Amino acid sequence: MAHQQIKIIRLGELLLNAGVISQENLKAALAEQKVSHLRLGEILIKEGYLTENHLAEALAQQLDLQQVSMVKMRPQQEALALVPENVAARLNILPLELVGDDKIVIAMADPMDTYAVDELYLLTNREIEIRVATSTDIHKALVNYYRVQTSVHDAMADVMKQEQAVQSAPNIVTVSQTTAQDVTNIAADAAPVVRLVNSILEQAVREKASDIHIEPTESMTRVRFRIDGTLFSNIEIPSNLHLPLIARIKILSGMDIAEKRRPQDGRILIKVAGSRIDLRVSTLPSILGEKVVLRLLDQSNDRIGMERLGFSDVQQEMLREAIRASNGIVLVTGPTGSGKSTTLYSLLEILNDPSKNIITLEAPVEFTIAGLTQIQINERIGLTFGSALRSILRQDPDIIMVGEIRDTETAHLAVRVALTGHLVLSTLHTNDAPTAINRLVDMGVPRFLLASSLRAVLAQRLVRSLCPHCRERLFVNAAMEAETGIPEGTAVYGPKGCPECRFTGYKGRTVIAEVMMIDNTLRAMINDGASEQELRDYARRFGMITLREDARRKVEEGVTSIDEMLFTTIID
Repeated sequence: MAHQQIKIIRLGELLLNAGVISQENLKAALAEQKVSHLRLGEILIKEGYLTENHLAEALAQQLDLQQVSMVKMRPQQEALALVPENVAARLNILPLELVGDDKIVIAMADPMDTYAVDELYLLTNREIEIRVATSTDIHKALVNYYRVQTSVHDAMADVMKQEQAVQSAPNIVTVSQTTAQDVTNIAADAAPVVRLVNSILEQAVREKASDIHIEPTESMTRVRFRIDGTLFSNIEIPSNLHLPLIARIKILSGMDIAEKRRPQDGRILIKVAGSRIDLRVSTLPSILGEKVVLRLLDQSNDRIGMERLGFSDVQQEMLREAIRASNGIVLVTGPTGSGKSTTLYSLLEILNDPSKNIITLEAPVEFTIAGLTQIQINERIGLTFGSALRSILRQDPDIIMVGEIRDTETAHLAVRVALTGHLVLSTLHTNDAPTAINRLVDMGVPRFLLASSLRAVLAQRLVRSLCPHCRERLFVNAAMEAETGIPEGTAVYGPKGCPECRFTGYKGRTVIAEVMMIDNTLRAMINDGASEQELRDYARRFGMITLREDARRKVEEGVTSIDEMLFTTIID
């Protein structure tokens, strides 16, 4: 037998039998197929009649095949070597493993493609055993396992021949260059370590990772991607490749490759599939070698509006009202990684106008915005937030964005600048909006100056959004009601897990926030030394929605889960 015998069933009939599409869906898709000549499955997915995962589940169930996810398994290198990458990509399949001397297990998006199966049989001279996977899953795996693993194999061989191969690598790009390296167009004869680094970068961008962690362990070098706030182990690299891998990254980011005892910072500009990506690189010495973390900033993205960040209509209007003032301070607070900078950029986009002189002080500049004067803080040469803030006052600014109020000097200067007719936007690390008041007082800002200058305080967090492809409906029980305040019996949603969300149950993140507008009463309370609780109670009576309440709203809307709400907020 050349391969598993698949009963030939029309896809439309199969999906109808599985109950995943209606007769009307099928009729509309067949009508479009006559015009577009696309595959029926592609049309059904494109039109939103079903998802890739639903299609894979239906095919697996109806054809009595096993469904697999590339997130949960690693193909054998021997199986990959048997099928060239171009063949696997053309047939939309992925070799998984060899069984004995006469069988190969493959993942297919279309198990009824008998021509592809026959071609694989002729190529491998092995019986074909089929598993079902989504097309997207297979595509990601092709990039991950073919390009990265082949690069690892070639790099190992190259390092054995020439220990310092990375130092002679071509096409080096440093921060001083203005053009970005296109990692999707790597020369075939580029050094293997070059191809390895570029493959890792390309995969991270395609996976929409926010950070790449490259860290040595006792047995190997581990590469992890942070996706939607969670770290995933993606690649394992032999330990003898760690030094050339780190050296290559240091060269790209303009670091000193000989310095291994001190932390270093650098920057890399790359292109992936037409997108410009700014990579902020940080090295840190450890007992096992240097760890590298790369932060990915997509410079090609259109600016994200406040509504897309997750702010409610009421919160948006409150923030717009706050920044309409010609002077004063608007603060955005929250822990590291809570999206404060993104919110500030969104506010600056609203304020950006040719009639205004807007200057930003950032460490570092994460996104460039046309029409703004953006200054990068460099404490090594004495360009601190405080010194830069004093200097830009001679530049006739209307609006100033201070990336972070870190010390007493910056806090004092920001308040005084706001009182002299400038609008100041900045960030602060506090747990909620009322706490920001005492934090600034602790930094030495007089209460009467703070009361006069403050316009609004926004506190925010990021919560993971439920995967729309697999979220499960559930009903609040008595225990949940006691914890959340959501009435018992209310229908909400929880995470399940599917290939689309890497089996986490979540895909993407959204903001939860509380906005405390500073009115005359609050100014008097701040000046009189009111406690955080007193400030919070007054603000809630006059319209402030707390972080917990905003999270509860998103739970009831099916955006996030009760677990995320409880994890990221405290009881009001």
